[in-house]
Amino acid sequence: MAESEYKPELNKRRVKKRLGKNNQPAGNWLFWILAFTFLIIMSQPGPMTGGIGSVKEISYSDFYSSLLHNKETGKIQSLELIEDTENIIRGKFSDGSRFEVNIPKDDPKIIELIRKNVPEFYVRPPHTLLGNIFFNFMPVFLIIAFFWYLSNRGAQIGNKLWSFGKSRARMSTKDNKVTFKDVAGVDEAKEELQEVIEFLKDPKKFQRLGGKIPKGVLLIGPPGTGKTLLAKAVAGEAGVPFFSLSGSDFVEMFVGVGASRVRDLFEQGRKASKTSGKGAIIFIDEIDAVGRQRFSGIGGGNDEREQTLNALLVEMDGFSTQGGLILIAATNRPDTLDPALLRPGRFDRRIVVGLPDIKGREGILKVHAKEIVLDKDVDLKKIARQAVYFSGADLANVCNEAALLAARRGKSAVGMDEFYAAVERVTMGPEKKSRTISKEEREITAYHESGHALLSLLIDEVDTFTKVSIIPRGIAGGYTLTPPKEDRHYLNTKQIKGQMAVMLGGMVAEKLHFGDTSTGVSNDLENVTKLARSMVCDYGMSEGLGSLSYGQHEHARFLGRDIFDQRLYSEETAKRIDEEMQRIVKEAYARAEKLLKENIDKLDLLATRLIQKEVISIEEAMELLGIESKDENKEADEDNEDSMQEGDSNSSEQSEESGEEGKDFESTQSAT
Repeated sequence: MAESEYKPELNKRRVKKRLGKNNQPAGNWLFWILAFTFLIIMSQPGPMTGGIGSVKEISYSDFYSSLLHNKETGKIQSLELIEDTENIIRGKFSDGSRFEVNIPKDDPKIIELIRKNVPEFYVRPPHTLLGNIFFNFMPVFLIIAFFWYLSNRGAQIGNKLWSFGKSRARMSTKDNKVTFKDVAGVDEAKEELQEVIEFLKDPKKFQRLGGKIPKGVLLIGPPGTGKTLLAKAVAGEAGVPFFSLSGSDFVEMFVGVGASRVRDLFEQGRKASKTSGKGAIIFIDEIDAVGRQRFSGIGGGNDEREQTLNALLVEMDGFSTQGGLILIAATNRPDTLDPALLRPGRFDRRIVVGLPDIKGREGILKVHAKEIVLDKDVDLKKIARQAVYFSGADLANVCNEAALLAARRGKSAVGMDEFYAAVERVTMGPEKKSRTISKEEREITAYHESGHALLSLLIDEVDTFTKVSIIPRGIAGGYTLTPPKEDRHYLNTKQIKGQMAVMLGGMVAEKLHFGDTSTGVSNDLENVTKLARSMVCDYGMSEGLGSLSYGQHEHARFLGRDIFDQRLYSEETAKRIDEEMQRIVKEAYARAEKLLKENIDKLDLLATRLIQKEVISIEEAMELLGIESKDENKEADEDNEDSMQEGDSNSSEQSEESGEEGKDFESTQSAT
């Protein structure tokens, strides 16, 4: 960064110097006053000093009288003679009290009486000069050091208390090497943010036509899509002061602290903007921690968070674009943010950072594979096709897992086998080859997965499986991988019904071979039920109920997703919805049953081979069953064209929701 940029280290030093002049002397003066008073007290001879040691001083005559008759009375228990410039005898009476007495230096008779009448008598030699200095002044030094520690400690605590309401924002440095070259799969978001950076570097380019830079930019997207990484790239590219912190840094149990930190943060930003002359950027990660909707009659309010949000609203609406101060925030829960925070004038621009398409996934894999030793046969485009609906974080995990797996196998480079295994590991979890499985359960799993796999080959409108296994992985006893061959955003009625038939294939296969079903069909039934309800209530794909949407899905914030869904239809309509769902599921079950009965020999053949080998690929299955490859691309293109022609531009939000729903069911692997 430029030399004229804002440097918080210099400001911190200046603040410390000012605090040292104004606050530190108070602690130092208190220390010296206490130390001086203590020295005066310790230097005073007489009762004050003697009282500290709890030793009673007696007269020589009383001591001599007691010593003379001590053999009969036993009043004196022990004595100690301290030889020094003045001979001092310290002793202990039989009742436990202590005393001391000064005796003449040359008095042999008293020494003789002590030897005869006192059972315990000790003589201590005189201390040297250094010893006297040590024993006399060391307690004083220790007490002075103790007071000095308390004084400085109190000053430090005082400084921390004064800085309690200060912002905890971190200033980016030259060490940040992340740039837009390290970000892939979000080209549109990069263009939007590059425009913001370009405005800070050359504002006249936009101002000459009357354009104004947005005051705030909100990054929205699912977890793991690269929102924080984009912010790091902005910090590396901007060349202006960049402050970063989390939304939780504002939250404290004391009311008013968060608001104070917000004000201090924007004050630092304004000063940095003026100092640099090019503006400044503030980045708040997970802004939903402080920007959630204020109290609306549900669940009670939060005074501290609401005051912090109010301060943030005022600061965002108050600063001027002429200063070049821009706020960038990120969240994966935009539905919980307060509407006042989202209005134009605060967050003028919203950038959706979604899941990457196949080109984006390939670009992300290239970024993360730079530091990995790849085999010559590695094709990242094929891996990207297998990793449909993976986020950037998922793809980074795939690369890391592939490298770890290759190292575990003792290979010198990472190959395609390791990448495919890593995709399965990220999707389903690790294999559990050591799990003990009975022969009966092994056969049930084989027929269940064979039902899924065979129907994916027989039904044209669904994706063909790529791999079927009865080796437990994660929480599943077996699995059938059916990844989409391409990115899809829409599904029609025929495709959804085909998916439902494939999902019920495992249950039908168990029923045909064993005459009964197992608990392994629970996940399939759950997904089929959700899909049937969505067809009837959300997508208008029911012939009996027509093209209507049933139910209001405005989810209540902070209280879960389905607590306050409003039905907005009668009990009679609810009954018809249940009947329509049952009809759709029964049709899918009948279709799956018909196809498997007609191909029962193929089902037995596939299940038998699966029991023997545990894992079968699509190529081996098609060769075993003698089935030719279906033209999936042609069917998919026709279906997508029909869906786009039938779609309406005004229902784009519902279409996206449909695509997300279809994505969930397409990406879900059929598992026992």
